[in-house]
Amino acid sequence: MDAGFPEGLTYVPEFLSEAASKALADALDADEWDQTLKRRVQHFGYRYDYRARSVETDAYLGPLPDWLATVAQRLVCEGHFHHAPDQVIANEYWPGQGISAHVDCVPCFGGSIVSLSLLSPCEMIFRNPETGDRRFVMLQPGALLKMEGPARYQWTHEIPARLADTVHGERRLRGRRLSLTFRNVTLGENPT
Repeated sequence: MDAGFPEGLTYVPEFLSEAASKALADALDADEWDQTLKRRVQHFGYRYDYRARSVETDAYLGPLPDWLATVAQRLVCEGHFHHAPDQVIANEYWPGQGISAHVDCVPCFGGSIVSLSLLSPCEMIFRNPETGDRRFVMLQPGALLKMEGPARYQWTHEIPARLADTVHGERRLRGRRLSLTFRNVTLGENPT
């Protein structure tokens, strides 16, 4: 295992201040959470169909709310997207919850995926199915994680379902974690 990040992975610690992170978490908690999965989610812009693994034009929910549109515009201004993301999914993870290894739907979303971490740290694991290589990224509250190129298409990413993570030999209990994942829906366009 190499200690570096997969090619195409960008990690920006402290992208959000503690106050900005709390404001985003409060905005999410003021809205209704979808509880049909093992974890609670909210969709903005477009609803992603987990069963069909697709996004269709009739899944449009409307423009991003102002509090997300402001973040989306900042992502453009700082060069993380060419144009403002039009789809956001919020995920809630309690200790013991995770998400299995996956690559975000290739025909559904463009070439850049950006995730913001809120509230509690946790470890994300990247795996290259062709080489068997694994990389570990500790996602800190307020951090930005951007996947493009090989990190987006050739590596899976997952959050193991566990109560704690081991960092530098120290066991750290997880707390409630929220993530906001920003994407551009392609609707049959070239996803790059």
